[in-house]
Amino acid sequence: MSSTAYVFPGQGAQFSGMGKNLYDATPVAKSLFESANEILGFRISDIMFSGTDEELKQTNITQPAVFIHSVVAYHTLDNPSPAMVAGHSLGEFSALVANKTVSFEDALRLVSIRAQAMQKACEQNPSTMAAVLNLADDVVENICKQVQEETGEIVVAANYNCPGQLVISGTIKAIDIACIKMKEAGAKRALVLPVGGAFHSPLMAPAKEELAAAIASTHFNTPICAVYQNVVAKAVTDPAIIKQNLIEQLTGAVKWTQCVQAMVADGATNFVECGPGKVLQGLVGKIAGSTVTVSGIN
Repeated sequence: MSSTAYVFPGQGAQFSGMGKNLYDATPVAKSLFESANEILGFRISDIMFSGTDEELKQTNITQPAVFIHSVVAYHTLDNPSPAMVAGHSLGEFSALVANKTVSFEDALRLVSIRAQAMQKACEQNPSTMAAVLNLADDVVENICKQVQEETGEIVVAANYNCPGQLVISGTIKAIDIACIKMKEAGAKRALVLPVGGAFHSPLMAPAKEELAAAIASTHFNTPICAVYQNVVAKAVTDPAIIKQNLIEQLTGAVKWTQCVQAMVADGATNFVECGPGKVLQGLVGKIAGSTVTVSGIN
């Protein structure tokens, strides 16, 4: 029997016009978009449908936009029955709505708080991220450690996206030095990314406190299926542990490769990406190969 895993993308998947087709197609989508506009206190749907790329790139817009699109896409499916769920970074909040751990309304409030707190942390600590291609994970980790020891600056492995694709995160100086060392070690590319800050690194610590307080005061249900959380890369069903992992995720690594491997080991044969773009479909294909089927709804 095939087991379906529903997966949800994170920041970076946004595009102008996102979700308009869903809004126009079904009453449930329209209702969720209008509910989101009301909760946020502005018409984010207008920015999603006709905003510029620059507007959509702002963290406080991007994160709620990708979250809303992902949850709406999931809710347009006919009776989805997830055996397991997972999300990449921000996508973990969408996953927790899909498995009924948290309501759409509460999750959107948390996403908005998270986005604003991360934006503030980015402004406090000028920092960035870089994608490293075709270098073994342990080599990347060792170079990051070496740069930290030599400079006293922060740089860590942040996103384990798929074998041969790891994103590092840290101060601008440390990232620049690390990129040079990665190339010297044989990386095909070490490319600084156009992001606002060092997500999933200790530099997000100021945002963690704010998010922790918001999560602590939000009700989490026992989920209908396990969520494979980024920081532990294994199935979790205990609401208290889900909360803690969600807080730790801000400064911890996104172990996406390991999450997908764990889902496959636990029986996932079919992966469905819900949300803008096809990034996760590509990553799952690279991680699991032809052992699974991969599709998307956006």
